[in-house]
Amino acid sequence: MDGISIGLWLLALGSGWFAFTRPGKLHRQGLKLAWENIALMGPRIAMAIVVAGFFAVILPTELVAEWLGSDSGMTGIFVGAVTGGFTPGGPMLAFPIVVILANAGAGTGPLIAYVTAWSVFAIHRLFAFEIPLMGGRFALLRLVSSLILPFLAGILALLLDGTFRRMLP
Repeated sequence: MDGISIGLWLLALGSGWFAFTRPGKLHRQGLKLAWENIALMGPRIAMAIVVAGFFAVILPTELVAEWLGSDSGMTGIFVGAVTGGFTPGGPMLAFPIVVILANAGAGTGPLIAYVTAWSVFAIHRLFAFEIPLMGGRFALLRLVSSLILPFLAGILALLLDGTFRRMLP
């Protein structure tokens, strides 16, 4: 078990103990909410793991190394930004894909561009939420004003990667 998992277990046990010692049976309310979240998120997490597993098996590593590798330069950043923007779903799907791409040979710059584009663009959220709730003008203005962000993040990652490699063990 890694340090983050241990920290989360300690946080859960500590907050559970705190809720158990308070009046009003807060621990029961907390456990009820926890089980509701498990029922809601459990199937999503399971499906994301299955999708990520299939994705890892069908993804050709030669293609990843060619298009997203450390030597792919601006092409890799562009491909990372476009694919990140069109990746549907939440972090339970996107981050396993990033790990799979990294293990298949993707470079730091393209991966940073992918994650940034997934966070900023999210084309599926644009049509599902932004346009219906905020209107087309707002959605277009937000999209156009943020177009450069994944590219800047990817380029900055390429520039800083060598520096951080020398600084960190």
